[in-house]
Amino acid sequence: MLGPIAGQLERYMDLLSARQKLVASNIANADTPGYRTQDIDFQSEFLNATGGAPRATEVPDLPVQNDGNNVSLDREARLLAENALRFQVASQLMKSELRVVRSAIQEGK
Repeated sequence: MLGPIAGQLERYMDLLSARQKLVASNIANADTPGYRTQDIDFQSEFLNATGGAPRATEVPDLPVQNDGNNVSLDREARLLAENALRFQVASQLMKSELRVVRSAIQEGK
């Protein structure tokens, strides 16, 4: 059985996946009049004990274009890169957790 750290890593990776989908949706709607940028409140969602699907919220204080759209491709590209890096680190941590469990199993044989 994996420990509590693995459970937290799984939740973190689920949130990263949800954010990746939101960022992709934001980029896809960059030219949609009236579209408002969506994101998740990462910290509050991570601390949310229910572990349900994260809630997407409108990102405040972004400049709005004449058509009512507020997607910033620069912001979204930065979030994509940041998200990929975070997912890579979380994946490496999960692999380390799994190696510890595998080692414990092999020693118990």
